Amino acid sequence: MRFTGVLAPLPTPFDQAGGLDLARLRVALPQWLASPLAGFVVLGTNGEAGLVTDAEAASVIETARALIPRDRFLLAGTARESTREAVSAAQVAASLGVDAVLVRTPCFFKGQMSGDAFERHYTAVADASPVPVLLYNFTAATGVNLSPDVVARLSAHPNIVGIKESGSDIAQIADLVALTPPNFSTLAGSASTFYAALCAGVSGGILALSSLVPDACVRLFTLVAQRKYDDARRLQRQLLPLARFISTAYGVPGLKAALRLTGIDVGWPRLPLVPAPDSAVEILRNALNTFEETLA
Repeated sequence: MRFTGVLAPLPTPFDQAGGLDLARLRVALPQWLASPLAGFVVLGTNGEAGLVTDAEAASVIETARALIPRDRFLLAGTARESTREAVSAAQVAASLGVDAVLVRTPCFFKGQMSGDAFERHYTAVADASPVPVLLYNFTAATGVNLSPDVVARLSAHPNIVGIKESGSDIAQIADLVALTPPNFSTLAGSASTFYAALCAGVSGGILALSSLVPDACVRLFTLVAQRKYDDARRLQRQLLPLARFISTAYGVPGLKAALRLTGIDVGWPRLPLVPAPDSAVEILRNALNTFEETLA
């Protein structure tokens, strides 16, 4: 299975008291399905995966699978610090109908997370997972790096089919593309450098920004595929402020606030995350308006 195009990592809706709000997810999903996105990821970083229980995670997957048609990819984040628990989470997600699992690097014992440790972890998960496995490297959040040479060795496993690389190091992304087989999916995770990553050869992206402005993100992917590089660079520049606001500046609370401004209500972040302040909401409102004006 090869993953191409733009996939949106979906926020997990919570009510104001912090309870899981599946009703909001059922309302929001059809709005995302009306876009040209190739697929969706639940329970990733933007899905506040580290803040949900296993039972809640299963409910989110089950709800999403019931609404997302089979012609769209559905991935679930199943990262756990323990290899045993990561195996179990992948098996549960597979039983609920996901097309693949996205497995972030374990990172609690940072000093022990060598290349050998990652190889043992991912090989065990891939051996036991009934569905394909995508690696997930997010060094800015985890403090560990899944290096291209380790990814190259893991790509030989028949059930490890790709990687989401959330860093903006284009040299590392280019190495990932160069050192892995042609059918291995390298997916960019940063909308701020999506154009550069596409030029380096990635097969697509899993971009937080694509849940907010899906048409524009898919348009950027298409422009590069059509070799319309001037238009693609122009669109990348237009996307850059929004991308920075909902990633490095305001994170998940900012994304949820921005989505509410566009008419998609995914509730509030769960503690210890707190809602974006009014000042941030106003900045996001202006950024969205400016973006719309530049596209006009």
